[in-house]
Amino acid sequence: MYTDTHFHIDSNDCSTWNRIIERSELAGVSNLVVSGCDQVGISNALVFSQDKKNLFVTIGFHPEYANQIRESDLVSLEENLQNKKVVGIGEIGLDYHYGKENKEKQKWLFERQLELAIKYNKVVVIHTRDAIQDTYDILKKYPVRGVIHCFSESLEMAELFIKLGFLLGIGGVLTFKNSGLVKVVEHISLENILLETDSPYLCPEPYRGDINGPWNIPYIAKKIAEIKKVDINEVALVTTDNAKRLFDLSIKL
Repeated sequence: MYTDTHFHIDSNDCSTWNRIIERSELAGVSNLVVSGCDQVGISNALVFSQDKKNLFVTIGFHPEYANQIRESDLVSLEENLQNKKVVGIGEIGLDYHYGKENKEKQKWLFERQLELAIKYNKVVVIHTRDAIQDTYDILKKYPVRGVIHCFSESLEMAELFIKLGFLLGIGGVLTFKNSGLVKVVEHISLENILLETDSPYLCPEPYRGDINGPWNIPYIAKKIAEIKKVDINEVALVTTDNAKRLFDLSIKL
């Protein structure tokens, strides 16, 4: 049994949600954590997860929306944290890829959501792109746990985040030719890894370029098993246990 700890569904159609869940279950991906990172995504995730036993939700405002978010949006986010399906805050963080002109606003939004995580004892799902040092420096100031989503940094940074108490989200990028993540996965323990697809993006080999989905988790697990020279069933078991422990899924299943 696998767990996809981070994916997106950009649809408000119930049949689309059901098809994705059914296809994932057929592939052995039984537990799913969908990320809602704007107002529409949060609303859809909360609506469509309510009657799905093995579908959980993380909610939070992605840094790309930093210029749009107001205090009233954070009030709404805080209210939604009471929903029983919400297992974390995210994805939140910093993204300087397209420029740093609003980085102070991004930092404000990031820290306000970290404060909510502390207040409600929620884990956080961290997005960081071209902003790794600022992300690390901010997280050092807050006593939070969580996962560095779509980790793609060096082994040295991996070890620093692990020391802070974070797990690393490993996805389809690991399967790409000459992926720098191979060294990271080789040297860190399975107990520090979560599986994720970030679908519909970053489809793993051999389907790179296609629309991704949680059903591709086994391809990521297979690559990890090859790198670490362990049985793929061990990868499935350990990473699912990691997810259950981090998000407290065991008491919700």
